[in-house]
Parts: sequence; structure tokens; C-alpha cells
Amino acid sequence: MRLEERVQLIVVGGGAAGMAAASAAAERGVRVLLLEQNEKLGKKIYITGKGRCNFTNDCEVEDFFSCVPQNSKFLYSSLYGFPPKETEAWFQKLGLRIKLERGNRVFPESDHASDVTRVLEGELRRLGVLIRLKAKMTGLLMNEERTGVLGVILESGEKISSDAVILATGGLAYPSTGARGDGYLFAREAGHSISALSPSLVPLETMEADLPSMQGLSLKNVALTVFQPGGKKKLYEDFGEMMFTHFGITGPLVLSASSRITKYAVENRREGSVPLKEALHAELDLKAALSQEKLDLRLIREISQNPARSLKNMLLTLFPASLARVMLERCDLPGDLPSGEMTRKMRERLLEETKHFHITVKALRSFREAVITRGGVRVGEVNPHSMASKKLEGLFFAGELLDVDGLTGGFNLQIAWSTGRSAGQGAAEKILGS
Repeated sequence: MRLEERVQLIVVGGGAAGMAAASAAAERGVRVLLLEQNEKLGKKIYITGKGRCNFTNDCEVEDFFSCVPQNSKFLYSSLYGFPPKETEAWFQKLGLRIKLERGNRVFPESDHASDVTRVLEGELRRLGVLIRLKAKMTGLLMNEERTGVLGVILESGEKISSDAVILATGGLAYPSTGARGDGYLFAREAGHSISALSPSLVPLETMEADLPSMQGLSLKNVALTVFQPGGKKKLYEDFGEMMFTHFGITGPLVLSASSRITKYAVENRREGSVPLKEALHAELDLKAALSQEKLDLRLIREISQNPARSLKNMLLTLFPASLARVMLERCDLPGDLPSGEMTRKMRERLLEETKHFHITVKALRSFREAVITRGGVRVGEVNPHSMASKKLEGLFFAGELLDVDGLTGGFNLQIAWSTGRSAGQGAAEKILGS
């Protein structure tokens, strides 16, 4: 596309949702300009999945919605229109070799996130999408009645006219990628309301003084339960992998738990951790594969096989060294006591703490460590089929900017692909009148 040709559609944001939107519109013959404020496309994609890019989850659409804590019904049309399996087929058609891992997570076979961006950028160029990098938008062009969009204004002062605009600017997570939340300002300018913003899929800060002593310790096959305020009803429960840190806990299990906790955040902080309105009680089952009865039998067997062995050394057969030390302290067990002298009360205390290792969650870590933003443009103000604004004619939304978020495992990138495709197709239908 030549620069002098009139642009029909402007897509703002060259991330996952923006690239999906631009390609969907260009496939239908729309002249598309993709604006990206960074020096390259897909900057956030490069760091997802620890640089490997878990770009979708190979699950059925019906199962997908249970992994979307916020406004899952809004996604029915876009996800059924472009489901995970179609996403996989699309990327394979673009030349990406893929592989399936635990939990139905889908990755590029190369383990390089850059390959995802490479094939997308290649497709955009094949379709004739004009790409402008280091192009920062500062506002929308609207008609005098402020009922329709006419284009965008760039930081340079340049005004670019178009028939429609798709905002796919992302949220506040990973500010190192340029995320500043500008899209929320543009949405408000268009008359939209924004629901409370908080970091999601983020590590958790805890209150216990003994947890930092286990910094760096990863545990697999443990169960995590987080309770609602009051400590009776379960807010979250799952099984998997987690890790202790100098501030609390992290890992896949914890990140997913955080998505259920964000509604208890005190305020929308851009910097620093986000405290909760009240601390939440959580528990780890350190031996989730064993019932308490079977665990007790194992303890009795360990004791009977070597009754002279100290409790300190006996616990090393059950736990890593740093965790064994914490368990001794929490259960108030004398480490030098021969295990054969362990009383039934001592054993019951150890069993209880093993199956219900207590943790108190006090805060979410900051947006700097969050994978996704919870909150955004209220979905009741957006057409779920086309992603069109109900407030401003010719304006569309896609991706993290919307008040929709998923768990870890490729769900959030799939939301980006699906809503991006819907927005691109919706904008094309408006522009082409079909």
C-alpha cells in the first residue's frame, strides 16, 4: 500500500490482538495501517511463556470458558468464531511448527517466541498491511457531534484519517514493553467507562516470616487452596507447581490463583504492590497425592525402619531441606529427638501442617510482574460479535484493553487472537458495507 493511498482502517497496537485484527481486515481487502509505538511488533509476545510463547490452549471451546474468570460470556461469539484449534491451524498455515505440552499448552516447536511474531509479520506484509513503528497515538479524531471516529492523532501532531479505528493497545502489565494504559484514556475520550484495573496472573505477597527462608524452592504436585474472607468458602483450588520467593509465593499455580483474588485489591496502583482489602487465608497440601491416613502410615514406616534417626533427618525423607527446617519450627518439633520417641500428638501435628500448610496472602505484586491486566473497557458497552463500540461509530476494541482475562496456559493470547479477528472482521464489514 502506498502512503498516499487513503487508509480505510487504522489498528493501534502491534501486539497479538492488533496483528490478528489487521490481518483479518486485510484478508477482506481493507487498506490497513498498523501503528506500533515500539521499535518492533509483538514486543510483549517475545517475553510470554519465558520467551517460548504459549500462544493458545488446545482445549474445546466449552472448556475454555471455565478458565476465564471475568466476563466469559462476552467471548462466546469471538471464541466460537475463531477457536483454539482454528488458531493452531492458522499458525501452521503461516509456517509455524507447533507442539503440545502439559495442560494442553501449545508452543512453537522451536521454543522461540520470536517465531510467532515472525510468521505474523510475514503475513501482514503479504496482505499489504502498512506498518509504522515508533508511531505513538495521542488521541482520536471525531466528528463535530462526537458520534463517530474519523481517524487518529499522533504524538508528532500528524492526523491520519480513516473509516474505522481498532484500539488494541494492551493494558498496564509489563510496562517494560511500553504498556502505559493509554488505551483506557482513549476509550474514556470516546465515552466508555473503565472497570477497576489491577494486576492479574501475578505473584502474591504473604505475611509469614518463615517463607523467605525457602526462597527459590520449587514444589511440584502440590495443591493450593485460597479461601474467601472469613475462611470458609473456597475462592480457588487447584493442583500443580509453585515456588517460594523473598516476598511470598509465585509459579503457575499461584499466578492462576491471583486471577481469583484481584477483586479484593484495595486500589488501582500503577507502581508498587497492591494490598488486599483484607488478608486471605491459603493452604498448601504438600503431599496432595496421599491421603492423611496413607501419609500417617508412611510416617510410621519411616520411624519403624530407623527409630534412632533424628526427627530432623527423618523429615529430609519427606521434604527438601529448607522446607524440612520450616516444618520443624511450625510443628514445634525438637530436631534432635530420635524419631522413635515421636509421640502421637507430634505426629498428628506434623500431618496437619503437611496437609494444611498455612499461608496468609496480603497483597498482589505490581503490574511490573503481572502477565495480564484485570479490568478494562466495560464489555456491556462493546458489541460481542464485532467488538464495535456502542458509544462511538467506527471504533472497535480488541485484546487486553477489554475487561476480560483468563488463567495461565495460553488462554489470554487466545482471547487476543479471537477478539482481534472479530474486531478486524467487524471493522471490514462496516467499511465495505457487507
